[in-house]
Amino acid sequence: MQAEPDVSVVVPTRFRPDLVTRAVRSALAQTHPSLEVVVVVDGPDDATVEALTALGDDRVRVEVLSERGGAPNARNVGAERARGRWTAYLDDDDEWLPQKLAVQLELAKEAVTTPIVASRLINRTPRADSIMPRRLPEPGEPLSEYLTVRRGLFYGDGFIQTSTILAPTELFRRVPFTVGLRRQQELDWTLRATRHGGAELIFAPEPLVLWHQDEDRERISLEMPWREQLEWLRASRPLFTPRAYAAFATSVLGSMAATTRSFAVFREVLAEARRGRPGAVDYLTYLQIWALPPGLRSKLRDAVLSRRRASTGTGAAGGPAPGGR
Repeated sequence: MQAEPDVSVVVPTRFRPDLVTRAVRSALAQTHPSLEVVVVVDGPDDATVEALTALGDDRVRVEVLSERGGAPNARNVGAERARGRWTAYLDDDDEWLPQKLAVQLELAKEAVTTPIVASRLINRTPRADSIMPRRLPEPGEPLSEYLTVRRGLFYGDGFIQTSTILAPTELFRRVPFTVGLRRQQELDWTLRATRHGGAELIFAPEPLVLWHQDEDRERISLEMPWREQLEWLRASRPLFTPRAYAAFATSVLGSMAATTRSFAVFREVLAEARRGRPGAVDYLTYLQIWALPPGLRSKLRDAVLSRRRASTGTGAAGGPAPGGR
C-alpha cells in the first residue's frame, strides 16, 4: 500500500462501469500525485469491479457495499474509509481537469479557517457548453442567498456541485451527507457544514470540473420529487435567509412541481415562497417555469448564453471560453 496520501478521492457508483472508469482516469491524471481513489460501489456489481481492477493502478481501492444505500450513504462510507487529510468527491459521470486538486490545495493553504474549496465547472449538454456558476460570492453575501437567488430568469448565477468540493476529511465525518435525500445533496451539505467550526466556502475562479449533462440517460438530477423537497425545505428553514427561502421555493421547488401541471400545487408552492421574502425576479421566474415546457426553457437558456458569449467573446462566466468552445 502506498504511503498516506494527501487527498482521498471518493467516487460513488453503481452499474455504470464505463462512466466510472472515465471518472477515475481523470482523478488518476491529476497533476497533484499524492492521492488515492476510493470507489464505493453501491451494492454488488461485478462488471464495475472488473472494469476498475483492469485499470491496474494501486492508488484505486474498491469498496463494495452489501446492499444499496444511495449516493449520500456511499459518500459517507468513502469518507470514513479515506486515509487522506483531504477528501474530494467525484460523481461517476463527471470528469476533473488535470489541475483540479493542485489549484484547490493551494487555495486551502491560504485559508485561515476550515476551508471548503469548490470551483466553477464546465456544464456540458448535447446543445452547448457553459460555465457555472456565472458569478462568485460577493463579500458579506449570505451563502444561502448566493446559492439560491437568481439575478435573471435562468439558474446558474450562484451554484455548487458535488464533484467540485474538496474539504478536510474530518469535516466530512463530522457533517455527513443526508442519507435518503435525492436532490440538493450538495446544497444541503454545504449549508450545514458552513455552520460548524468556522468552516468557510472558497471558490476557485476557473472551471476545474467537466459536468456531463447527457439528457438520454438516467440522472438523479432529472428526478422531480417536489413533495420530498418541500418537506426538506421546511425542515431546513434555519439554514436559509427569508430571501433565500423564497428563491429556492420559486425556482428549484417550482421547477419540480411544475411537472404536475396542477393549479392546486402551483398555489401551494407559491404560498410556501411567501413564507420567505420573494422579490420581483422570483415571481417572474416562477411564472415562466410554469408557463414554459422544460425543453423550451433549456433551449431559451442556451440561446441567451450563446448570444452572451458571442457578444463578449468570452465564456458564460466572463472568462475565455474553455477549449475555444
